[in-house]
Amino acid sequence: MTRPLLEYSHVEVSYNGLAVVHDVSFAVMPGEVVCVVGESGSGKSTLVRAAMGQLGPRGCVTRGDIWYDGASIPDLPERDLRRLCGSHFGLVFQDSLSALTPIRRIGDQVFESMRAHSAITRVECDRLAVQMLARLGLEDPERVLASYPFELSGGMGQRVGIAIALLGGPRVLFADEPTSALDVIAQAQVVELLASVNRELGTTIVLVTHNMGVVRSVANHVLVLRRGRVVEFGDAAQVLEAPREPYTQELLDATPRLATS
Repeated sequence: MTRPLLEYSHVEVSYNGLAVVHDVSFAVMPGEVVCVVGESGSGKSTLVRAAMGQLGPRGCVTRGDIWYDGASIPDLPERDLRRLCGSHFGLVFQDSLSALTPIRRIGDQVFESMRAHSAITRVECDRLAVQMLARLGLEDPERVLASYPFELSGGMGQRVGIAIALLGGPRVLFADEPTSALDVIAQAQVVELLASVNRELGTTIVLVTHNMGVVRSVANHVLVLRRGRVVEFGDAAQVLEAPREPYTQELLDATPRLATS
């Protein structure tokens, strides 16, 4: 029987000694897409940052474990955690353009990211980056690498962010609200892009979103959070079509729907 690739076991996360995530448990199997949903402030992004070791100096996992491939992430030395991030874990931010340095060209930042985890040359990095950007649907990837972040649209910026995250060959891609800063057309493109990454590369994805339409498009399983606690976790079809909890139904009812004649 296949064991989980990533597993949260009774996880509590605190900031300044105050618990904001309480007793969260769920498992992510290899190759699947798990969507984490809930209202703002429910702890969705905190769960992702806990796995990446990016809770900052005031945050920490105060109880439980986050298991990755048999290792407890909160117990790892910083050196080992750094080795995981980039090569085993990739992260796509809500607004990838804002996560980039505005005065440095895209190609320079891609190279810096890859050099942090391998002894790659600039020529090889550029070759792989061009291939990845083209695969992600960006025309003229060489021009993109020579551009500054402010010269790219939001949709292009998200593709660059996804490319940087994928170039390290991660087994798990964390995507933290990757569509919320985009227009409707760009949102659809990024969702299809994530679906193709999962389908073609077999990348396991943990996707944080408040958009139930996105969930319907890509999720295998859905985790519903409210005030830092698990409300519901299960197969996407079951959660979306026959939710067990009233709060989940409230989230579904809040999703705008087009009227049909």
